[in-house]
Amino acid sequence: MKAKNPLILGCIAAAVALAAGCGSSSSSTTNTSTTATKAASSAPATPGSRYGAGGASSTAASGSTASGVVISVKHSKDGTILAAGPKHMTVYLFEADKSGQSACSGACAANWPPVTTSGQPQASGSASSSKLGTTTRSDGTKQVTYNGHPLYLFVKDGDAGDAYGQGLKAFGADWYVVAPSGNKVDNDSEEHSSDASSSS
Repeated sequence: MKAKNPLILGCIAAAVALAAGCGSSSSSTTNTSTTATKAASSAPATPGSRYGAGGASSTAASGSTASGVVISVKHSKDGTILAAGPKHMTVYLFEADKSGQSACSGACAANWPPVTTSGQPQASGSASSSKLGTTTRSDGTKQVTYNGHPLYLFVKDGDAGDAYGQGLKAFGADWYVVAPSGNKVDNDSEEHSSDASSSS
């Protein structure tokens, strides 16, 4: 019996060592995986990613200007006017804005959403790229400007054919659609003289 004890003890020791080795390997794999996951989740956002543009991956995937809003032109009952985005929604200027800075926020911006962009705005058709720019709003977003005028949409416009905000007076000043020249289009239409804030 005594002769068998060293053999049994040796087998037990080998089994313990093997189990410890397997446990160590499993633990190491888990730690490596966990470390990689933590590293990925804690990686800092690329510059500009707050607004969905400017990161290296997005630039490589879609081009450096793909995230910029496109300002185009369209024909309407008010003549040839500017439009924004793939739906060619009518854009407006607000006469209360001064020196390229928006005077529309809060309830005003809820009724007249600013045209914002996460990249350099682009011109299409007879819209002039030299007249395009941006201004930084109080919340940090970039609002598109044209000929120095911050651009807005109107909450009641549902598609490209709508321009219900034309000539309205709301939030202390008048709203007008914009010609490709960058000037307001003012046809002195009495049907648009009601206050937008009271009809919203």
